[in-house]
Amino acid sequence: MGVDTKFLQCPDGELQKRKEVVHTVTLHEIDVINSRTQGFLALFSGDTGEIRSEIRDQINTKVGEWKEEGKAEIVPGVLFIDEVHMLDIECFSYINRALEDDLAPIVIMASNRGNSRIRGTDYRSPHGLPLDFLDRVVIIHTNTYSPEEIKQIITIRAQEEEVDVSADALALLTKIGQEAGLRYASNLITTSQLICAKRRAKQVEIADVQRSFSLFYDPSRSVKFVSESEKRLIGNDGAVDFTVTNGHGDAMELS
Repeated sequence: MGVDTKFLQCPDGELQKRKEVVHTVTLHEIDVINSRTQGFLALFSGDTGEIRSEIRDQINTKVGEWKEEGKAEIVPGVLFIDEVHMLDIECFSYINRALEDDLAPIVIMASNRGNSRIRGTDYRSPHGLPLDFLDRVVIIHTNTYSPEEIKQIITIRAQEEEVDVSADALALLTKIGQEAGLRYASNLITTSQLICAKRRAKQVEIADVQRSFSLFYDPSRSVKFVSESEKRLIGNDGAVDFTVTNGHGDAMELS
């Protein structure tokens, strides 16, 4: 020991330990706990019921105080709304007001519509969104998948479904995904695997995909079939054309 060594007296008395515990909860969970007599156990019952607006306001005020005191940190959540054009004008009005709240989450919406009618009104708007709501959003630019990306997605889908696909069958599925849609090509994986299992093979070959493609129509071929066979189908008014022709084009006698 050197001359710089210092000796300290051993502490005596009660030993105190400080422990910091962090709980991650949502505002909805806090609302449920405070709106039920069961308290924390209400989260496990599943029946949350209706939460009064007074309780929500009280919780928001209390959480705001915790934030000011440094006892809590608010992390905005993410709300994803798919097929947002299916919402009506009242839903858009509610979301518009909710986004002005300080605790509002990040809202991500998806739509595949162009200029379409807003549900609940006679107005048409881009993506089926009201114009005042459309002014508040940031639209993400998207591109169609490249052939290589489609191939990778189909490969991942086949791996998830535990389907062994040959290289030629994968190339055909990629081409189908480009022309008929990625969702349709993904669905053909399952049907092709069933055809493959019927012939007691372990790997999906190109013949299995071709057979599946001929059995199950994609939307474009289905529309073409309906257009060509429109007279044989029941119309919107319930009318049916009973004029049936045989393979030679001659009218069949029904009497």
